[in-house]
This record gives sequence, structure tokens and C-alpha cells, in this order.
Amino acid sequence: MSDPAITFCGDDALRLSAPGRDERLARTSQLQATGDWIEVVPGRHDVTVQFDPLEHTPAEAMAHLSRTLATPAPPPSRTLETVELPVHFGGKNGPDLADISNRTGLSETEVVSRLLSEPLQVDMLGFTPGFAYMSGLDAACEIPRLLQPRQQVPSGSIGLITGQCGLYALAGPGGWPIIGRTPVSLFDAASDNPFRLQPGMQVRLVDAAAS
Repeated sequence: MSDPAITFCGDDALRLSAPGRDERLARTSQLQATGDWIEVVPGRHDVTVQFDPLEHTPAEAMAHLSRTLATPAPPPSRTLETVELPVHFGGKNGPDLADISNRTGLSETEVVSRLLSEPLQVDMLGFTPGFAYMSGLDAACEIPRLLQPRQQVPSGSIGLITGQCGLYALAGPGGWPIIGRTPVSLFDAASDNPFRLQPGMQVRLVDAAAS
């Protein structure tokens, strides 16, 4: 595992480069286990840590992070938690499926089949609370953003964009073309980890109509 580059990210955070998925997950687990950081947030190509600027100067935080990273992180577990989600595709649940079909030259059935063919990997959460960015999408399903974002996208909606799949844990605005929606609740306010999906998980989508 290579030594990651560290850069400042505002007045109270540091970002370390971790372009590889395994490295990113390993470093995230390593830093979370120390309990030294207010928050440890994995991204698509990096990991960001937040520190308390009232207790540590940026230089002190940088030095402490460098010392921690000098110790190799244990490799991530190869046993990834897989979450299976039933999805209702098309119609009011997937209002952009027909347009996606036209853009890709695939039938609606073929688009759905490619989305279901392999598990997706949750790379990070962001954009809106609990929104899951997932990789592993078939290359034929690269779709541009909507020209006019929607004011409100229902929770559980699944979108495709620029080679990624996105899942809305909560309702909110968004510009991702929507292909379907899962009825499974992805948010539990009473839970210690309120969002069902977390970075490092796998998601397997299944066609609810075929169940």
C-alpha cells in the first residue's frame, strides 16, 4: 500500500489520496478505529478526516495523521456485506427509463437486465444525506444529467449518470435520470447508523416485478 498524499481541506480537515478501493476502505477503518478524529469520510478517490481546530493546529493534525499513516493499514475484509433491494422499474417509479433506453439504443428490458447483472459497490455517501454513489455499472449505461433537475425526487429512487448508479435514501431535489425505485426504507432515525447503505457494502438490485 503506497504512502498517500495529504492536503489541507479547509481549516479543520485533511484529505488523503486513496484512489484504490481496497486502500480507501482500509485507511477509513484504520482512522476510524483510532478515535482521534471528529469524522472520517471516505470519498471516491480519497478519505477526509475532520479535527478540532480548538485543540490542534492544522500542522499538528497533519503531523499526527502522517504518523498514523506510517503504520500500514490492515487489509479490508473480503467478506463484504451485501444488501439486496427489490426495485420497481419504469412507469411512475422510473420516469426516465424510456429516455435512457432511447439514448443507449438498448430496450428497456436490456437496460434493466444490465443493471441487475452484477452487484454494485457503495463508494461513498454524499450530495444529500445518505445518498449512495455506487460503481459497477455496465459501460453501456452512461447517461448525462437531466437538463432540468427535479425539485423533488422520492426516497428510494435509483438514478444513472456518467457511469455511476445513485440511490436516494431521502426525498429531495436531484438531476439524475431515474430508472426505478425501491420500497425498502434506507433511513432509520432511531438507529446509531441511520442510513442503511454505507461505503464498502455491495448492493444487489432485483426486479420486484419478477419476485
